Amino acid sequence: MIAAPDRTPLPRDFFDRPVLEVAPDLLGRILVRSTPDGPIELRLTEVEAYAGETDPGSHAYRGRTARNGVMFGPPGHVYVYFTYGMWHCMNLVCGPEGKARAVLLRAGEITTGAELARERRLSARNDKELAKGPARLATALDVDRSLDGADVCAGPDAPLSLLTGTATRTDQVRSGPRTGVAGEGGVHPWRFWTANDPTVSPYRAHTPRRRRT
Repeated sequence: MIAAPDRTPLPRDFFDRPVLEVAPDLLGRILVRSTPDGPIELRLTEVEAYAGETDPGSHAYRGRTARNGVMFGPPGHVYVYFTYGMWHCMNLVCGPEGKARAVLLRAGEITTGAELARERRLSARNDKELAKGPARLATALDVDRSLDGADVCAGPDAPLSLLTGTATRTDQVRSGPRTGVAGEGGVHPWRFWTANDPTVSPYRAHTPRRRRT
């Protein structure tokens, strides 16, 4: 018999570690989004690590701004950003306060509340696509900038929380270059995913934008 996932909330010290320890350890954990219509739960299957001021791929590479301020705060909080004028993406802050480390949540399996996620992801062809990619994940969970700074360690009444779940076995964790990251930051193998999981998004290398002539 397969044991049920552990419903214990993850403590703050889980996040207060180096980003490259936290990122792969998030795989298999359960993210809970509380909404007025009911909870949506997601098993994490793909993430990417970002190392702040030392990482050219990070939003914090050039220092603190109004946009990325949450990344410099205490671990266990949510950093949400808006991109391409249309999509939100969700990160979990980790490491010591002031160091701007974060993990982008790239994909997962909706395990509870799929009917609610489908209402927000009408273009998904099946449930495996509901949260297959960071923007899709945020859309399926109804995450936007209003949740920037939310504390996932605040307890069951919080809009977002993270449960222990069933951590992915280390022999099932894969790693490789981050998706769409340019230059020096694109060579780091800081994308982690669960092997052979159908909800993991496809890898895409960075493609420079062409200037209009």
